[in-house]
Order: sequence, then structure tokens, then C-alpha cells
Amino acid sequence: MATLISFKHVNTLRQPAWLTILRVLLGGMLFIKGIIFISDTTKLEALIQGSRLAEHYTPLLATAISWANLLCGLFILCGLLTRLCCLIQIPMMLVAIFVVNIPNRTINNGSELALSIFILVLLTIFLLEGSGRLSADEYFRTYYKEGNK
Repeated sequence: MATLISFKHVNTLRQPAWLTILRVLLGGMLFIKGIIFISDTTKLEALIQGSRLAEHYTPLLATAISWANLLCGLFILCGLLTRLCCLIQIPMMLVAIFVVNIPNRTINNGSELALSIFILVLLTIFLLEGSGRLSADEYFRTYYKEGNK
């Protein structure tokens, strides 16, 4: 009976499995978007040129956006530095929503806008919740505690 009680206690400390699945999907979406932007920079450049960011456009901006999506997506996927990566991605998503997608929503029927809003909501959730128990952060935290005993 004691093991059953302690098992229930451990389960209450964990994030629900569906939240972990959402974190992995979010990381995967950002990672894939980073790959798309890196492999086809003309698409990202066209998005920037068609927005109010055109006057501030430099090739460095497109490169930074591409690599931030790629690396932050990979880290969120693994659950490594999740809050920091979400903090980096949230301003980028706000710019994507308000500066790029809302003015251009007639071009792509709002699907890119809806995806950007969905990603922003998920980024905000994981900024507040963290990566959870099934993550690289938790593994390293546990490994470090075990090593110090």
C-alpha cells in the first residue's frame, strides 16, 4: 500500500503526457520551420520584403531568424533550456503575427496567421510551465543531484 501511495505522489509531480507531446510537437514545428527557412532563404526574404520590416532588412536578420528557429526548435523538442528558448521565440512570433502575417493574411488565407498564433500560445504555456519531467533539463538536474551524493 505504501508503494501505491508513493507512486501516486510521483505521478502528481509530473506534467501530463499530452503537455509533453505538445512540447515535442512545438519543438518539431519550429525545427522544421528553421530547416525550411535555411534551405530556401528566398521564402523568408519574400516574407520580410512584403512586410513593414523591409526597411530594416539585412541578410543577417534572415539568417538570425532561421538559426533561432532551428536551434530553439531542437532545444524545445529535447526539453533543454525550454524557458529560455521560449523567451527568445516569443518576440519573434509577435513580430511574425503583427508585422508579417496580419498585413499579408489575404495572400495565404490566414493559415500562416493561425499557425503563428497557435505557436505563440504554446510558447507562452511552456515559458510558464517549463519543460516538465520528460526532458533533458530534468535528466541533467537529476543526474547532477545523483552525482553530488
